[in-house]
Parts: sequence; C-alpha cells; structure tokens
Amino acid sequence: MPKFFTVMDKIRPAYDWTYRVVLFICKILLIADILITSYAVAGRLLGPYIPFLHDPAWTEEVVLTCMSYMAVLSAALAIRRGAHIRMTAFDRYIPKTALKVLDVMADIAVLALGFVMLFVGWRYTTTLGSRGFYVSITWLSRFWMYFPVPLAGFAMIIFELEAIYNDIKAFFIKEEK
Repeated sequence: MPKFFTVMDKIRPAYDWTYRVVLFICKILLIADILITSYAVAGRLLGPYIPFLHDPAWTEEVVLTCMSYMAVLSAALAIRRGAHIRMTAFDRYIPKTALKVLDVMADIAVLALGFVMLFVGWRYTTTLGSRGFYVSITWLSRFWMYFPVPLAGFAMIIFELEAIYNDIKAFFIKEEK
C-alpha cells in the first residue's frame, strides 16, 4: 500500500466521529419529534377532558423543523454508508475501471451539490431566514428553519471527500475478497 494511503487512513477516526455525531443528532431530533407529536395528539384528543393538557400552537412548526433537519442530515449519513439511491442495473455489464471512473464522477457531482447547499443555503439562511420569525414562536428566528440546508451541505462535503478518497484508493489498492 502506498505511503500516502497509509497516512490518509489515519484520518478515518475523524470521519467515524463525525458520522456518530450526526447520527446522534438525528436520533435526538427523532425522539423530540415523537414526544412533541405525542403531546400534541394527546392534547387534541384529551384536552377537553383533562384541563392541564392542551395542544400548543408551536408544536406543528417545531415538528416540521425537526423533520427537515432529520431529512437532510440522514441523506448525508446515507452518503457515508453508500446507501443513497443509485442505478446499479448496468454495473455488471460495465468494465470495473469504467465503473470506478463513473463512481468518482458521481461523487464529484454530489460534492458539488454539497457546496451549493452550503453556500447558497447559508446565503438564504442569513438573509431570508434571519428576516422572519416563526408564526407561533414569535421570538424564534426563521434562521433555524433554513439552517438544515447549509448544515447538511457541510456534512455531505465531509462524507463525499471520504467517498472520493475511497474511490481513488480503489484504483491503486486491489480489492480483498
């Protein structure tokens, strides 16, 4: 194995750590989503019968915001696992080298999307998002509604850099079976 790959493989724990952090955030958001939704449903169904239980107006906006974070962050996690949607019907008919080149090209395209999400998403977040407030939570900026896009773009860039590295490494290192 060339020395470059040996040195670069030492960075792998940083990718593993980033993956675990993003996965933990997604889990916390899912738990919050379930608890808030359960409370809202209980408030709607049982509110007329139990005086202290009600359906606050903020629950819908918070649940939707949590869901938007989970959706884009889990897409970044899928990049790391290689679980994203891809067409594999013709893989067995394409030469292995051409397939590796196509993988690199696809990863570069997704990396470009990550940069677009990061920079354009950040511009929208800081301009459009910082101008408004949630309807039911009047003190909370809409910045937090737009922030999942640049955040996911950043996570996608990190995981795509690892994927591109692994694709390039596959050109030089024989696959172990």
